[in-house]
Amino acid sequence: MTVINMILQKEITLKPRTRGFHLITDEIVSQLPSLDNIIKGVAHIFIKHTSASLTINENADPTVRSDMETYFNRIVPESDTFYKHTLEGSDDMTSHIKSSMIGNSIIVPITNGRLNLGVWQGIYLCEHRNNSGPRKIVVTMIAE
Repeated sequence: MTVINMILQKEITLKPRTRGFHLITDEIVSQLPSLDNIIKGVAHIFIKHTSASLTINENADPTVRSDMETYFNRIVPESDTFYKHTLEGSDDMTSHIKSSMIGNSIIVPITNGRLNLGVWQGIYLCEHRNNSGPRKIVVTMIAE
């Protein structure tokens, strides 16, 4: 049986990004120096916003990220006129919908001081706003 020996938590501020799907794995890892000390564990990564989301997907070909943006804009178009929640612009409600569809957190195993992602996997910040500021995420690491 595995015994939990350590729980670490850190809030990270991600730099502002344009609308789209952005690979942020390295930005997260660079701000987690305690990751090196974990042999086995999990990282729960949570975004503290309702108009952006997190997911894991292809880390090599940037056309995957642009295709993801194109797809989500097609299924949740800003041009629809039935949205009531538009106080902050035409991307306001659509950002909330996309965020709920994709999700606000991911869980990644930690093995030998590294996020144990597949060879072709990376963590995406899915920025759904046309103009956003920095985004805050909370990383909670639970380790043996």
